[in-house]
Amino acid sequence: MTNLSVSETSRLLRAAVAVVAVACTVVACSPVSDDGGTGSGDSQSAGQDSFGTPADPAAVKQGGKLVIALSAEPDALDPTLSRSLYSRYVFQAMCQKLYDVNEQAQVVPQLATALPTTSGDGRTVTIPLRQGVRFADGTPFDSAAVKATLQRHLTNSRSARRSELGPIEGVDTPDAQTVVLRLKQPFAPLVGALADRAGMIMSSKALQSLGDDFASAPVCVGPFKFAKRVPQNSIDVVKDPNYYEADKVHLDAISWRILSDASIRAANLRSGDAQVADSVSTQDVASLRQDSSVSVLQSQSLGYQGLTINVGNVDGVGTAPKPINRPLAQNAKVRQAFEHAIDRKALVDAVFNGVHTAACSPISPASPFSSPEAQNCPAHDPAKAKQLLTEAGVQTPYPVTMLASNTPDTLRLAQALQAMVKEGGFDLKINPVEYSSLLDEQDRGNFELLQLGWSGRIDPDANITNFVGTGASQNVSGYSNPQLDTLLTQARQAGDVEERKKLYGQAVTLLQQDDALIYLYRQRNLTAVTKQIQGLQVFPDGVIRAAFAGYTK
Repeated sequence: MTNLSVSETSRLLRAAVAVVAVACTVVACSPVSDDGGTGSGDSQSAGQDSFGTPADPAAVKQGGKLVIALSAEPDALDPTLSRSLYSRYVFQAMCQKLYDVNEQAQVVPQLATALPTTSGDGRTVTIPLRQGVRFADGTPFDSAAVKATLQRHLTNSRSARRSELGPIEGVDTPDAQTVVLRLKQPFAPLVGALADRAGMIMSSKALQSLGDDFASAPVCVGPFKFAKRVPQNSIDVVKDPNYYEADKVHLDAISWRILSDASIRAANLRSGDAQVADSVSTQDVASLRQDSSVSVLQSQSLGYQGLTINVGNVDGVGTAPKPINRPLAQNAKVRQAFEHAIDRKALVDAVFNGVHTAACSPISPASPFSSPEAQNCPAHDPAKAKQLLTEAGVQTPYPVTMLASNTPDTLRLAQALQAMVKEGGFDLKINPVEYSSLLDEQDRGNFELLQLGWSGRIDPDANITNFVGTGASQNVSGYSNPQLDTLLTQARQAGDVEERKKLYGQAVTLLQQDDALIYLYRQRNLTAVTKQIQGLQVFPDGVIRAAFAGYTK
């Protein structure tokens, strides 16, 4: 794999280069285990990163099914529509991308053969493609398929990718192995976007035959291909003989089993009914580390967990914001009061045993795009919260209903918040729902307050603009601030890290004034795997990479 470097790109990609060239800075690298951060996790402390190591082909068996106990059900298995981290686990095995992110948070080619080349004005980006590659349905992967996928991302009315791809105004295919993207303006986050769902290429044949039902039988390029899905229960994939490196695939099949209770996932791991458990509870991690048959992989997340307040989502995500007749939606002082009522450190310590870290911003303090402005944190001040509520003219205790996932860890968080904000003048009610239902409700705007997070991307734009930009495809709060939009657009077009840093600091200041999204904490990615499995890896992007794993001989 070729690491990203400044010499390979021009001004458009300089900021993205800066992110990945200082990977340890981006991902807040902690002290690592003796094997350089890829240890098994047997004796590691909570601060050590452990990504897992590639399988040794001579030491693994051919065949077998890997069972992964999954903490929530993925949403649509459609790269254009998907919003869930859990769908990314499945996509990793069956839907490869133009680019990927490695364990150092560096962008590397996957279905492309090299990093993009960019014109001097930053408006023309050329991507070379692999030759001799086929989709799972046997049709050829080529520039026409890339064009069809990108155009779908940009034009589908329900697309979650549109704002991620920015100002693409055209896609040209000069030959079967070359794609040329024409941009209205330079777009620094582009390569990072193409290293995630926006870069997953779908079979043109499947898109033509299935249309918006693509998720019912998704077809991509990957080590595995879709087999079946039982809603609320499981998703199965099987080895794809058409895959261009099928000789590197050891397993016959992978099955994701939906088990929302962390203790049940851990029990399945110990019993052998599953070989992998995602999102290990901080309540279980210590005992799992003591189990000689289990390894715990961990790394600092690139994302955040937070609270989204519905300030204008009346007709559904992507529609024009409309007024909502609630003080929480109408008055920023009420939202600021809610933030002042929260003690982030006490929350993390009490609910997550101090494993996670408090966060007040979508930008990691270790990021090259961070600044004192980006890390400013409104103080925990219940008296200030009550004062703001008085100024807003609302009676206390002020009632607020929060929509949250029904997983035990999330419910512990919700209950701790409930007790905490009471002192600041709020009466928090909790409405727990199943995860995929929560995603549907947030998109429809059927919530007052919502607890949800984001697994994170290497470029800060992907952690901000899609959620708070006016009309952005994941702006479920219905938030709109033209001044913020201007700052984010300038940051997207800037080719200098220092310039982007300054702009993001200003953006965070505005976000904290309006408080449509209140950032709470950054979690560590915690994944448990039995030692009978080799080659399972989890990088800072939080995605479980199981496609090239195998059972030890």
